[in-house]
Amino acid sequence: MPVNAELAGRSYPPSPPYLVGREKVREFARAVLATSPLNLDPDAARAAGYADVVAPPTFAVVVQEHTLAQLLDDPDSGIDFSRVVHGDQRFSFTRPIVAGDELTATLTVTSVKSLGGHSMVTAETAVLDADGGHVVSAISTLVVRGGE
Repeated sequence: MPVNAELAGRSYPPSPPYLVGREKVREFARAVLATSPLNLDPDAARAAGYADVVAPPTFAVVVQEHTLAQLLDDPDSGIDFSRVVHGDQRFSFTRPIVAGDELTATLTVTSVKSLGGHSMVTAETAVLDADGGHVVSAISTLVVRGGE
């Protein structure tokens, strides 16, 4: 089944709230070799004006992953996960993610394109804080390889 071109414009329900934990931020920072004291030391983060440790920018994928799962699990999408390659990832921040944030995310498919038998699905996940303020938009392009 090919990727459903009618996915473009479709939005999925918001994800359940994700509470950003200090240790999760520290673990992620270590995994991506982020060495800034802002990512690891609450006192350094507070001295810089943050409530707690600041997540590295790519931490947003942790929250986005829940919304991408909705898209990949949608039987109407026509996306065969075994044929998916991650083609591109971008972030647009209003402010950094900080330990203690409670975030929800909503995915919207922004485009579906066919190229040489393959499909490119671009989706934007808007991540909001508990007050409804925008924190980051995470934009992913998934390449779905065509048949053999």
